[in-house]
Amino acid sequence: MNSLVSRPRRLWSAVPLAVLALLTGLLIAYSPAQGSQPAAGTQVPAVALDHSHSGEDANSGKIPASQAALREGMRTLWAQHMEWTRLAVVDFASGSPGFPSTAARLLQNQADIGDAIKPFYGSAAGDQLTTLLKAHITNFVALFKAAKAKDSAGLESATKAVYANAQEIADFLAKANPRFWPQKDLRDMMKGHIDQTIVYGSDELAGNYAHGIAVYDQAEAHMMMMADALSAGLIGAFPGKFH
Repeated sequence: MNSLVSRPRRLWSAVPLAVLALLTGLLIAYSPAQGSQPAAGTQVPAVALDHSHSGEDANSGKIPASQAALREGMRTLWAQHMEWTRLAVVDFASGSPGFPSTAARLLQNQADIGDAIKPFYGSAAGDQLTTLLKAHITNFVALFKAAKAKDSAGLESATKAVYANAQEIADFLAKANPRFWPQKDLRDMMKGHIDQTIVYGSDELAGNYAHGIAVYDQAEAHMMMMADALSAGLIGAFPGKFH
């Protein structure tokens, strides 16, 4: 595929003011000066910091092997989510013929994440999460296509859909585990993920490679925090599975 835009101004000249304001704000928030740290004012959700239900042996300080395996597995799944998303953006921007294969692997990752919650919440819940996550990917594709076509109405609609879907994912998880996955924390984490993806994706498509890489580093660290929060929530909700 061709790049979304050849220069940032070509994109901005075609978008509604509301979307322009969003993109401008995100670019400022995730400036190269931030390095790999969260943007100023960003707070790490409390759920990611709560270890009171981690099941860690207070005497030995050792984490049970079952907990360690869950955390490692969850990090692997979400690291793959980041890596295949990043490669899909790069393939899209460069017009690589490998894009369809990359996109297919990215969609498979969404199914893998859905499968990961099935032992805890059942097959129907896992399948529902997969559906929501696949929409997360396809909504971004719609956003990029609209921008490439200079379809301002389509771009505005797709941007709203991306953020609405992020809330749906957060709300679905919060409903499944309200005690350990608070809705506000998950909404904040998902919004941060969307913000960062828009920025590093737009940078790649516009040829702002160094800035995009810096923001991707932030996005990857953010996702590992979210993966740890999800693991902590499962361990807290199902302590009997993690002796």
